[in-house]
Amino acid sequence: MTNNGYDVVVDVDDDGDLGHTDLTPDLEFHQSNYNADTASGKIPQSSNRGGSSSFFPSGGPSSSGGDSSSGGKRYLWSFDFYAQFFDVDTAEVTRRCWAALFPKAMFLDVLEGNPDLYGPFWITTTVVLILFLSSTIAQYFARAKGVPYSYDFGLLSGAAGLMYGYTAFIPVALWGVLKWYGSESANLLECLCLYGYANLIWVPVAIASASPITILNYVFVGVGFGVSAMFLLRNLYPVVSATDAKTAKVLLIIMIALHAGLALAIKILFFAHGSPVAKDDGKKPDAMF
Repeated sequence: MTNNGYDVVVDVDDDGDLGHTDLTPDLEFHQSNYNADTASGKIPQSSNRGGSSSFFPSGGPSSSGGDSSSGGKRYLWSFDFYAQFFDVDTAEVTRRCWAALFPKAMFLDVLEGNPDLYGPFWITTTVVLILFLSSTIAQYFARAKGVPYSYDFGLLSGAAGLMYGYTAFIPVALWGVLKWYGSESANLLECLCLYGYANLIWVPVAIASASPITILNYVFVGVGFGVSAMFLLRNLYPVVSATDAKTAKVLLIIMIALHAGLALAIKILFFAHGSPVAKDDGKKPDAMF
């Protein structure tokens, strides 16, 4: 018979035994729920969900209304992705606020690997409102006697642009520069968290700076600058020093210069009589510095 070029080879021993063919003892059958899962519409999932990064956690998929504790992926367009950055309670935020105002330990140690954006957002929002109210009160008492005062909501937009812009863009820029120079310890969320909690000192400073006494305003703003600058330097120095010595020195100088610019902007724009942010109606007295 023709085999189309193929030869069949069968190994037969002298007694005609084809060899061991009883495979029954080597077989083991297990129960499978594949048919049940298929009938119910479920798709079998693998238990290996991969690793996760410090800023973009990964895992199985989840919808915006799903349970984030199940280890699902959190997509940028889902609510769960942003909810993880606000996963703190009131007691924890209060503890972090005290640690920012009265630092005893490193603030990054206080965070315990769980930086948040809840505290920074509401602290910065509070600073914006207090700056508007305090500067409005200061200008009200500084107006000429008998001149009616009209509220200027340009102060509110100016405070929002200054504080939100500084708190958002400066940490992002710092993080980008550190990553460019190869710093492995730089974390964007921690940078945003540090700058947000550093703004807390401006709340009492803004309240106290409603005083019409100019020299006291300078003292209050100077104290706010010193406390917040030391807070940032203490916690960011280990991260910045991961770069070479020259780069670290330049970055620290730029950080201090930008923070000093913020303090001066707060003093001149909001607590100098006749603020440049406010509209000049020609009825207010000249600015006093």
